[in-house]
Amino acid sequence: MKKSTEQLYRQRILHVQVHIQKNLDGNLSLEALARRSYFSIYHFHRIFKAVVGESLQEHIRRLRLERAASHLKHTDESITNIAFDAGYQTHEAFTRAFKTVFGCSPSYFRNRISTSQEITAQDRSGKQTRQENDNLFTGDGPMKVETKNIESMHVAFVRHVGPYNDVGEAWDRLCTHLGKEGCLGSGSQFIGICYDDPEVTPPEKVRYDACITVDEDFIPAGDIAIQTIAGGEYAVTTHFGPYEKLGQTYSRLFGEWLLTSGRELRSQPCLEFYLNDPDGTEPEDLITDICLPLRSKN
Repeated sequence: MKKSTEQLYRQRILHVQVHIQKNLDGNLSLEALARRSYFSIYHFHRIFKAVVGESLQEHIRRLRLERAASHLKHTDESITNIAFDAGYQTHEAFTRAFKTVFGCSPSYFRNRISTSQEITAQDRSGKQTRQENDNLFTGDGPMKVETKNIESMHVAFVRHVGPYNDVGEAWDRLCTHLGKEGCLGSGSQFIGICYDDPEVTPPEKVRYDACITVDEDFIPAGDIAIQTIAGGEYAVTTHFGPYEKLGQTYSRLFGEWLLTSGRELRSQPCLEFYLNDPDGTEPEDLITDICLPLRSKN
């Protein structure tokens, strides 16, 4: 019997989880784990979170801290050495992280908590993780997702590197230039290409292209460049509301729809189509189409 997509995704993520458990001190970079899962690096992290209920970094950090707690309980090794083994460079950083998960300092855990009173990471984070995972699947109601064929698009763009909340400057430069060139019209499409997941990539390294469709004969100038956005089949859902909450819709799309869709993703970044003007629209009235690139069914 052919496995469902959800079964396949869960098995591949489980394979990664087992590898992480056995190699907590090894190379657990996003790139290495994405290769092991056979998922695109563009989408691996969100699929991992949808299946596991916590981000990749949270999962690795929790396992390392659970191992540290075991060492505190069962060995006489110094807290400083245990902190280094858990990947922390200072005692203070380790203490802060440990308290976040276990609710007490490492020294208190070692000296004062008896077996019957022990506060485990599972008690503190496992239940929350399960609830978070359930929320990803249930959401506020059934999620409406359509599969659409999107034609390739010739676009002018400005590259932004930094937090997504700061992309406005790139849009200002792009719109000002195209407006002066008479290249903005009723048929122009405003598109964001989102290369990085802000839960994975440091904010200062996040890549984003602010794009507007232009004719093939458009000549770029200055920091305005051109590219072709790949066409093909995409899963499309509509986000209503502030851009700051787009991440919630991404979580639902990956967690609620993708795992049960029977589809896999192409190794291409996600697209965002901005359907109204943020300068003249209240944040709660903004409309954005989020598009996930799909592999062919064949």
